[in-house]
Amino acid sequence: MGRWAREYAGVVNEKEVVYEARREAAPAVIVAILALVALALVSKAEGWELLRLPWWIWLVLAVPGLALTLELALASRGAGLVRTRRLALALVWLLALGNLAGLGLLVAGLVTTSTADLGGVELLLSALVIVVNNVIVFGLWFWEIDDGGPIARANHRRTTPDFQFPQDENPGLARPDWRPTVWDYFYVSLTNSIAFSPTDAMPLSRHAKALMGLESAISIVAVVLVTARAVNVLGS
Repeated sequence: MGRWAREYAGVVNEKEVVYEARREAAPAVIVAILALVALALVSKAEGWELLRLPWWIWLVLAVPGLALTLELALASRGAGLVRTRRLALALVWLLALGNLAGLGLLVAGLVTTSTADLGGVELLLSALVIVVNNVIVFGLWFWEIDDGGPIARANHRRTTPDFQFPQDENPGLARPDWRPTVWDYFYVSLTNSIAFSPTDAMPLSRHAKALMGLESAISIVAVVLVTARAVNVLGS
């Protein structure tokens, strides 16, 4: 393949990444934002409070998601995941920290609040929102870190990936120009949060293993501990 052909292919691939950012990744973040907004509005309507914090605390946790949505929607070719890749990673970090903060509030509420003041419905809804955000945030994180990020993956062959997909191990199962897209990473994130272990793709780098471990830990607390308490409350 000549130089011009390689450059043309790179431009086409980068355009596809921009499409992913605008049409697939950004809507996923919007879902995470809407989940937090819905929890805030229901908390306001029902008078729910965790640790005596106001209902709008959930809206504060959604602010990084709003900023990341704008960055994804304004993604430009050749500028990494968004206009600056460092900013994208920082926003994903903030989203993850916000989700951890929400989980911390919920666990603290479990420990310090009586059953009469912390109902099963509030627990289940809060845990569901945290799990949904967990899957989306870590799916985006996996998408951004693997093999140098989406723009880098569009411009070179997968030689040192952070995640090994079945198509990497068995190229004959994939089309010649296959590369993982954002939905592949969302699927990895979803299965990791449910199974508490790798399923579709295996983490190869320390970074990938650490992120998958963190996601599983958050999921275990939200799904196992919180849900178990909520079911106990509902049955009492």
